[in-house]
Amino acid sequence: MSQRDTVIHLVAGGVAGTMGAIVTCPLEVVKTRLQSSTSGFYPPPNNGEFTSGQFTCNGFPPKQQRRKLCTGGSTRYAFVALSHCGAPPPPNTGQVSPGLIECLRYIIKYEGLRALFKGLGPNLVGVAPSRAIYFCTYSKSKGFFNSLLPPDSPMVHVCSATCAGFVASTATNPIWFVKTRLQLDHHAKHTRAIDCIKRIYQQSGFLGFYKGIVASYVGISETVVHFVIYEAVKAWLITHRSRVPTDNDGSKMGRDFIEFMAAGAMSKTVASCIAYPHEVARTRLREEGTKYRTFWQTLNVVYMEEGPRGLYRGLTTQLVRQIPNTAIMMATYEAVVFILTRQFQGTSTSPGKTSTTQFYAENKSKRELA
Repeated sequence: MSQRDTVIHLVAGGVAGTMGAIVTCPLEVVKTRLQSSTSGFYPPPNNGEFTSGQFTCNGFPPKQQRRKLCTGGSTRYAFVALSHCGAPPPPNTGQVSPGLIECLRYIIKYEGLRALFKGLGPNLVGVAPSRAIYFCTYSKSKGFFNSLLPPDSPMVHVCSATCAGFVASTATNPIWFVKTRLQLDHHAKHTRAIDCIKRIYQQSGFLGFYKGIVASYVGISETVVHFVIYEAVKAWLITHRSRVPTDNDGSKMGRDFIEFMAAGAMSKTVASCIAYPHEVARTRLREEGTKYRTFWQTLNVVYMEEGPRGLYRGLTTQLVRQIPNTAIMMATYEAVVFILTRQFQGTSTSPGKTSTTQFYAENKSKRELA
């Protein structure tokens, strides 16, 4: 792949990821909180004195309020009772998680409209380089593996997606760690990203920013499944469209983009359902001051305390978020690649010759633009 193509994929990946992050940020906040052990969306204690399920040193209740949380006559049980305040209800209580609309209303009511965009700053800082690194690495890896394995085979897609996911996760994990911490902040007073970074560094040092990185590596399997399905569907669409020529280039482009959006959304939905538990574990590991230590230990604790449903908390919100996010991202990516490729080829075409650039040009296989 030429240097020009590498730049095209770099720019397209960054633009696509940024667009998807901005549009779906409120859903990302709700999803992250539902995945956590203290989402804050469950009803407060009966005394009505608490509106958040998360306590910090600054928000620790006074002695008189702690007594009301005691379930026994001895004050030594106060901390035990307090530690369960705001935690998800046990499976036998009959309570269910609130719906997406209720969660959004809850955040707006107690924290303000601005809270729906908590963590957007780190998200915008990280999404562009993350997606750019991912798509660029994916394209470069696919070119390399195509020379070793049968071109465009499923194994090529698996190896390419794995390499891309590993590089992107390692490079940008600190950014996503800070983003998650900000999204889990239930207080109406917004915490600045720089303050969050300082606190993490003071508590755990530089390695603290990589807590949950194993869960991110396990999550590469989701991306692998996603791109294997996406590549297969896209290849089928390319073959189908090449057999149905049309003179209206504008309508053809619009139809192609819609089909790519549908292919991206479908492939991501299937992948998310398969690999979702790793996201719950990653969010729990990124919580502040919790009992979760390692990836497999976290999965075991969640399963033992909350059952199989606990491993899929927030899945509905995740699917609702992923459909528009992935559709926007993949369609934007394909659009930017097409526009930049046509622009570069148009400027490099010598006078008197007609550019052969088309969305499905026979001389330049679409697999090079993936």
